Order: sequence, then structure tokens, then C-alpha cells
Amino acid sequence: MQIERYDGDREALLPLFALADDSAMQIYRYIDEGEVLIAREGGEIVGHAQIIDTGDTGAFELKSIAVTQARQDEGLGRFLVAAAITRCRERGGQRLIVSTASCDIGNLRFYQLHGFRMSRIVRDAFGPSTGYPEGMLVDGIPLRDQVVFEYDLSAD
Repeated sequence: MQIERYDGDREALLPLFALADDSAMQIYRYIDEGEVLIAREGGEIVGHAQIIDTGDTGAFELKSIAVTQARQDEGLGRFLVAAAITRCRERGGQRLIVSTASCDIGNLRFYQLHGFRMSRIVRDAFGPSTGYPEGMLVDGIPLRDQVVFEYDLSAD
């Protein structure tokens, strides 16, 4: 598997972005921001990680990350996170931020396993006003709040 910068039409990556975010409205707001790294195997794109500059000195955000459903649970997400961390360090980053739904147990576990620390909760971040269906459940839990994680890029 090879991880590389993607400079093509991001519409081609829309299925991956849709795996990472249930709101088409939100995806279209950020899909063209920052830079995208892709995981490619045999010419096929099997995952992506989007990194954007937050505007705060030294702070980047891992805005979107996904692996195709057929290739999940093979460690590709771990490689994409490691590549994003490396890229942010190359750009002089001091911290990397990522957020997910408080009800997404798998994502909460994934980010903590990869060294991210919870930094804050944004209440009622998900709902119709932000493009998410009313009453949506993730792992049987109502989709409402957002958990923001940070990774200290100066740590080993």
C-alpha cells in the first residue's frame, strides 16, 4: 500500500468523504479545503485523510478520514493517521485536531488508541441545522454531541 498526496478532482473521492460524514451539506463545505492524502493499492484508492489548516498557529485538523468498507479493519486507518501526523509535523504543526460524534464508539476508541486526547465537547453539533437527519442513531445512541480530540505533534 502506498500513501501519497492527492491532487485530482475531489469529487472522485466523494464516496470516501460520505463514509466519514453523514451530512452532504457539511462535506460540500469542506471537500475542497486543505490537502488530501490517499492510500492506494494496485492503482485503486482505498482510503483518504484530509488535513486542513485551522488558522491557529501550528494547529491542523484531520477533517475527514475513511477507508473503503471492503478494506476496513486491516490497519489502513492507522497508516493514514500516521501519514497525516508526519505531514503536519513537516508543515511545522504543533497539534492535530480531530472531531467525531460522541455516540460513535468505534471512532472514540480509534482516536484514543492512536494517541489523541479528548479536549472538549460541542453540545448539539449534529442535527437538521447542520445537515444531519433528526433522530439519527449511531451504535444505538442518538447523534447529538461532538467530541474534539487533540494530538500533541511534539510527542513521540
